[in-house]
Amino acid sequence: MSVNELFTKFTRVWIPDQDDVWKAAEITRDYKEGEAVLHLQLEDGTPLEYQVGPKSNALPFLRNPDILVGENDLTALSYLHEPAVLHNLKVRFLESNNIYTYCGIVLVAINPYEQLQIYGEEVITAYSGQNMGDMDPHIFAVAEEAYKQMARDEKNQSIIVSGESGAGKTVSAKYGMRYFATVGGSSSDANVEEKVLASNPIMEAIGNAKTTRNDNSSRFGKYIQIGFSRHYHIIGANMRTYLLEKSRVVFQAEDERNYHIFYQLCASASLPEFKDLGLTSAEDFTYTSFGENIFIEGVNDAEDFTKTREAFTLLGIKESSQSSIFKIMASILHLGNVEIISERDGESCHVGRNDVHLQHFCRLLGVEVKQMDHWLCHRKLATASETYVKTMSSRQANNARDALAKHIYARLFDWIVEHINKALHTSTKQHSFIGVLDIYGFETFEVNSFEQFCINYANEKLQQQFNSHVFKLEQDEYMKEDIPWTLIDFYDNQPCIDLIEARLGILDLLDEECKVPKGTDQNWAQKLYKQHSSSGHFQKPRMSNTSFIIIHFADKVEYQCEGFLEKNRDTVYEEQINILKASQFPLVADLFQDKADVSSSKPSKVNVRSLKTVPKVPNKEHRKTVGHQFRSSLHLLMDTLNATTPHYVRCIKPNDFKEAFSFDSRRAVQQLRACGVLETIRISAAGYPSRWTYPDFFSRYRVLMKKSDLTSADKKQVCKNLLETLIKEPDMFQFGKTKIFFRAGQVAYLEKLRTDRFRSACIKIQKTVRGWLQRVRYRRVRRAAVGLQRYGRGYLARRYAEFLRQNRAALICQKQYRMVRERRSYLRTRWAVVTIQAYARGMFTRRIFWEFMLHHKAMVVQKHVRGWLQRKKFRRARDAAVIIQCAFRRMQAKRQLKQLKIEARSAQHLKKLNTGMENKIVQLQRKMDEQSKELKTQNEQLVTVNVSLGSEVTKLQKQLEQVRSQQPDGGRLASLQDELERLREELQDAHAHRKRMEEEHGSEKLSLTQRVEELERENALLKTEKEELNRRIQQQSSNSAVEVSSASLETELNQERERYQNLLKEFSRLEQRYDNLKEEMSLNKFHPGHQRNPSNQSSLESDSNYPSVSTSEVGDTEDSIPLVDEMGVEKAAMDISLFMKLQKRVRELETERKRLQVNLDKMEELAKRKGPEPKSPTPDVEAADLAYNNLKRQELETENKKLKNDLNELRKSIAERASQDSSSNELQDSYNLLLSQLKSATEELDARKEEVLILRTQIVSNAELQEKSERIESEVDGGLNHSKEPVDKEEALKAYHGLCESKKLLEAQLQTQTRQHRDELEALHTQIELLKDDIEKKQELLNHMSSLSPEAKVEYSVQQELTRLTNNNLDLKELVEKLEKNERKLKKQLRIYMKKVQELEAAQAAAQTRNSKQELIRQVTLQRKEKDFEGMLEYLKEDEALLIKTLITDIRPSTVSTTVPCLPAYILFMCIRHADYINDDQKVESLLTSTINAIKKVLKRNNDDFEMMSFWLANSSRLLHCLKQYSGEEAFMTQNTAKQNEHCLKNFDLAEYRQVLSDLSIQIYQQLIKVAEGIVQPMIVSAMLESESIPSLAGVKPMGYRNRSSSMDTDADGPTTYTLQGLIRQLSQFNTIMRDHGMDPEIVGQVVRQLFHCINAFTLNNLLLRKDVCSWSTGMQLRYNTSQLEEWLRANNLFQSKASATLEPIIQAAQLLQVKKKTSQDAEAICSLCTALTVQQIVKILNLYTPLNEFEERVTVSFIRNIQNILQERNDAPQLLMDTKHTFPVLFPYTPSALSLETMHIPASLGLDFLIRV
Repeated sequence: MSVNELFTKFTRVWIPDQDDVWKAAEITRDYKEGEAVLHLQLEDGTPLEYQVGPKSNALPFLRNPDILVGENDLTALSYLHEPAVLHNLKVRFLESNNIYTYCGIVLVAINPYEQLQIYGEEVITAYSGQNMGDMDPHIFAVAEEAYKQMARDEKNQSIIVSGESGAGKTVSAKYGMRYFATVGGSSSDANVEEKVLASNPIMEAIGNAKTTRNDNSSRFGKYIQIGFSRHYHIIGANMRTYLLEKSRVVFQAEDERNYHIFYQLCASASLPEFKDLGLTSAEDFTYTSFGENIFIEGVNDAEDFTKTREAFTLLGIKESSQSSIFKIMASILHLGNVEIISERDGESCHVGRNDVHLQHFCRLLGVEVKQMDHWLCHRKLATASETYVKTMSSRQANNARDALAKHIYARLFDWIVEHINKALHTSTKQHSFIGVLDIYGFETFEVNSFEQFCINYANEKLQQQFNSHVFKLEQDEYMKEDIPWTLIDFYDNQPCIDLIEARLGILDLLDEECKVPKGTDQNWAQKLYKQHSSSGHFQKPRMSNTSFIIIHFADKVEYQCEGFLEKNRDTVYEEQINILKASQFPLVADLFQDKADVSSSKPSKVNVRSLKTVPKVPNKEHRKTVGHQFRSSLHLLMDTLNATTPHYVRCIKPNDFKEAFSFDSRRAVQQLRACGVLETIRISAAGYPSRWTYPDFFSRYRVLMKKSDLTSADKKQVCKNLLETLIKEPDMFQFGKTKIFFRAGQVAYLEKLRTDRFRSACIKIQKTVRGWLQRVRYRRVRRAAVGLQRYGRGYLARRYAEFLRQNRAALICQKQYRMVRERRSYLRTRWAVVTIQAYARGMFTRRIFWEFMLHHKAMVVQKHVRGWLQRKKFRRARDAAVIIQCAFRRMQAKRQLKQLKIEARSAQHLKKLNTGMENKIVQLQRKMDEQSKELKTQNEQLVTVNVSLGSEVTKLQKQLEQVRSQQPDGGRLASLQDELERLREELQDAHAHRKRMEEEHGSEKLSLTQRVEELERENALLKTEKEELNRRIQQQSSNSAVEVSSASLETELNQERERYQNLLKEFSRLEQRYDNLKEEMSLNKFHPGHQRNPSNQSSLESDSNYPSVSTSEVGDTEDSIPLVDEMGVEKAAMDISLFMKLQKRVRELETERKRLQVNLDKMEELAKRKGPEPKSPTPDVEAADLAYNNLKRQELETENKKLKNDLNELRKSIAERASQDSSSNELQDSYNLLLSQLKSATEELDARKEEVLILRTQIVSNAELQEKSERIESEVDGGLNHSKEPVDKEEALKAYHGLCESKKLLEAQLQTQTRQHRDELEALHTQIELLKDDIEKKQELLNHMSSLSPEAKVEYSVQQELTRLTNNNLDLKELVEKLEKNERKLKKQLRIYMKKVQELEAAQAAAQTRNSKQELIRQVTLQRKEKDFEGMLEYLKEDEALLIKTLITDIRPSTVSTTVPCLPAYILFMCIRHADYINDDQKVESLLTSTINAIKKVLKRNNDDFEMMSFWLANSSRLLHCLKQYSGEEAFMTQNTAKQNEHCLKNFDLAEYRQVLSDLSIQIYQQLIKVAEGIVQPMIVSAMLESESIPSLAGVKPMGYRNRSSSMDTDADGPTTYTLQGLIRQLSQFNTIMRDHGMDPEIVGQVVRQLFHCINAFTLNNLLLRKDVCSWSTGMQLRYNTSQLEEWLRANNLFQSKASATLEPIIQAAQLLQVKKKTSQDAEAICSLCTALTVQQIVKILNLYTPLNEFEERVTVSFIRNIQNILQERNDAPQLLMDTKHTFPVLFPYTPSALSLETMHIPASLGLDFLIRV
């Protein structure tokens, strides 16, 4: 293209600028070739005439199109030159906050001076396994490229990080090492990667310092080799260091610091272990106070020192060695404070007397003070004949002291590096390594010395290696594509390197001058001028004879010769070193021992001494100069780098003020020129920098093609034809095998043609649309005019008609008004007349009424007076008659009394007979009074009554014998009858007394009941007031508090469940690791030969870590799981939130239950021991006691029933009160459910008890009948010689005992009622006290609330309500737990009783069978009846292994695909049912344990098989549901049929095994998710972001290094591409497999939800790290893909599984890419739309948004700042990427089976013939 075509109007160019280096401008007039002026206009509108000439000013650089601005790769720019590179970096850094940019194979990293959240674990995971260029530029991408090439090519790699001080080299190298430590973590437990990372704080402490440019500047270079094994795990590392800046130890410039370790030591000087170091503040030491500022803002030296010590410990450096290191560091500080005083002559000096710092120095290093004092001020000179000791001036002594300090620090630095390498060394053979080179960049200061010379020399070598490598890559690329190779001229800095290191170069002349005895810097400079004045890279300054200039590849640098010789010699006096070698501390002595001295320490045979004194030959190591050593190490480094594949990171310092995201263009350009980035651009631009694949080129520029070309199948030929048509110069492009190569500017020209084509098309569209709009507007105006005319005429007609109507209406209104006015006047007059008449008639009527009333009252008074007179007369006559009657009756009574007295005197013998009975009655009365007063317990009363009755029976028997002996037989019967009558009277008196007591108790109870009712009414009134207040408060406040509380409870539940399942996951991981280690141990211990496995080892020992059935904690925690499963998450939230609090209470109750069980067992054992004791010899007394005990037992049972009734009433009252007080319907429903369960269990228990009592009664009655029959037979055998009298005596005795028993029964009833009354009274008093306390608390609450503000009232009331609900919930939970414990205990006892009854029935049936068999005389054939199948399977104990092998180990899902889903689970449960039926606990335990272990082994063997995981997850969950469904618990029996309830387990409670199965199911679920995610993960990015679900929608942009072959896997055919349909097919396959296996729909929904979360997380993370997919077309594509996933959910009935909610972030991201992003209204709309995205994610997407066409606009920086200001109140997590490893907590809802076990069919193909149907 010609100049006339390029420099046209509206073309944008770059022109030089003094401040900004380059400034943008636009051409305002077409430029003709040969013109001297180019007319421009700056961005601020200023016109400018730019002078153009062939010699002075060339034409300015052209700007790239806006579509290419902000590219990830600088080589993708169409125009490759310095202003384009600088502008692209600036836009990315300031507007998008992207600190990384590719420049071909170089990663440019700009220091942001701010902590960015882009280095987390999730970012490492996102970059792992990705090709370089697929993601946004990052240090992790470079590290991944090196790691991948090492694994693919099996070649060592190197990452070269360079840049000037403060550019961020150390941080970049550190993050690269962190990436390798994370991705290539060690396979063993040596934690090598942690040790590698631990070396960083140590090296930063001893090698980094604060400079004017950087707070943490590395003052040395290091090359770290990270070694990898054959499996590419880190096995070790090695570190090499280069050119430590020793001069910093003794001097620092202003506002700089010494090395960090000195300040860390001073900051920790107060620690006890550092007291003997003698350290104080860093300001007190000379070597740390030159910079005058000992602090760094934001850095805590004491905390950093703690990290340094921890790193030392982690690397295995002992505490003693650490202490020695710190002593040496402290001694250097003390050495700097040693004061050397000059003598008067000025030629000698001495150390101050008793110098404290010298003493500290010698003490810390273990050397003699006198020797060090002497040799600090003297030196030894050796000549050919003798040796002299010469004094030194104070200046020389100070220089020698500083040289010693530098030498000590350098030796200690080398020692620490050596020991770090020892700690990182491994004995394992290294397969390959990746080296990380953190080395100084090109430096130029106002004063440049020896250090800058060495640094720039190293950068010359590195730049030469970099240029050759870039050139080689370009050549390889062209050769691969068969592009004709033409020689590209690039800068070769070999002449500059030869100037420095060649023979008689600068270093050689420097070493030669150092060998001269009196060599000086000036002499060396003159030799340089003489030798190299003709070199093109060497110059002599005009104004100086002690400096020289070297023209480096980056810039000219002037070096000052002063100090070169001294620094190159690095002179340290031998005498001072010898003193340190003699130190009493081994570490100090070892530091200064030379290797030559150690190796030559062998004893010689004969010592021959010369006559002349021979000077000691200096050590060879000391004779090597610093320059020689540095050149040797640099050559070694270059050899290492040349043997590896290099990767380059160039760090740029954006400004000198350390300001965050501030860009200084001048400083950036200097560094870009120095670090070789522009050279890379120049080499790339010299060839064909722009490269397009044929499909991308066709898709991008098809608008320039003809219609016939678009239909052609050969797109490659179409592209060739198009380019040959558009670009006439054939040298401007080349066709490769897969790509088209363009020279610089050609892509911009094609973009211009494409833009012109679009612009002409837009103009045509605009012309057509505008004409159509004008026609539409004309029609609209004409239609509006006609409409206005029509409406105007209609309006006038309607107004005239309205006028006529108004006239007629006015006449009507007048008529009506006049009529109403006259009628109102008439009615008013009529009303007044009627009112007067009414009042007059009322007055006359009232007068007549009063007259009648007076007459009536007089008659009433007369009537009452006459009645009173008659009644008075009657009472007087009646009193007289009564007095007469009383006198007569008194006379009659006196006569009767006399008669009775006479009769009494004749009945004295009766009194003697009744003396004993009267005493007995008095005794009984006294005993009853004492018992009622003393309130003794029931057992004590029973003992007392038994003793007293025994004595009374004995006494009465004696009296009876006396009576029988005194009276004849006829009188005995009469006396017994009298006594019987008397006892009956006593019984009646007792009944009367009992009635009176009952009446008294009833009256008292009634009064108390009334009092309680009054208190309850008071309480109800207070409650009403409280509810009214609460209602008012609730009306004032919103319901947000309740919603927040429920949401927090649900969140807490999910977090608790997630924490528990994470623990399960960790447990399974540890278990897997344990198995692997055990297998490894078994392999290590394997010996050839026959070995026998121990047969007594159970599989449970190795494979099962679960507790036995007797464990209580698991059972307690499992009881809440079925409730959660049944009630759901919402209802169980508050229970689970209190779960951990109630566990402690459950354990205490379990302990109490065990203690009571032990006591019960002891009592039963004691009762058994007492059982065989001899019975009492008196059968009558024994019979009486037996009868009494039976009556007492019945009475206790009656009392027990009453207590149960009271308990039920108490439950009802609690439930009613809970329903009144609680505002939570869920709590009331759950509590009612539990009460109903408890009630049904209690009723069942009562029924079982009654059956047991009936059976016992039948057994006892049978035994009694048998005994009676035997007694009758014995009496018959004895004869009939007995007379009638003993029979009568026996009957009388029985009657007497019956009366005694009835008396005891009455006494017991009275005592029971008394006790009950007392308990009720105490309960009522307690309730009254509680109500009083409640009233007081409520009164205080009302007083407190009245003093609060309305807002505080709302908050306080909500808080009080939450506290009350929590307390009520805790109380109810405790009550429910107690009741459940009691219920389980009673059920257990009931099972024991039922078992005993069954055994007794079986024994009786066996006895009857034996008796019947003995009576049979002839043979009888038995017919077996057909019985129903009970849904059980019987197997022998020895067949258990075969059952497990057939049903679990060897089974495949395909073998049971045509049967009932989850058939193995049903078969296993039927076997468990039979073991429970026969009450074989060992069989149950063994079968369940073997099942769990076998499932684990199968899953371990098939750990990557989704079908097997799904199959066993379905079967495990079904077996868990069966154990719940048939457990016999009411909570799980609500949906069972009657037959299923009959199949419940009878003998065992398998709650603990349910917990174990639940844990196993969770582990299988987690493994299933892991396998599914592993299958889906490679498909996600390609299917969701890269495949074209909507054809021809995605645009194509120029790509840079992304499509280079070196970053792609060349061994394969290319990366596999997946489509959305392929992803959906995979999801459908997962769903079909899970459905076919009978997995619960809820679990299927949770699996799909987890997979959708994985899809969302990987898609969003990839979107956030890729600039090329953040466009409008990608947003449209992504929204379509997510809608397809939602349609798939609806089609498979999975939309209710909350899976669609997990896609919300990516849906909002797609909408964010599509919406308008320009005005403040757009910003507010985006903020309200993107609620599922964090602020960082929104800002990141907006920064990455890239328009694919010129007609799209970029998102402005002000718009993004507006978004940030609006969203600044959000409290989002600082994490940018989503957690791809997050797992939702799984919940297994209870799903009972509708299948009947008795109808289950087992196919013969399973080979389970050994199972017997029962």
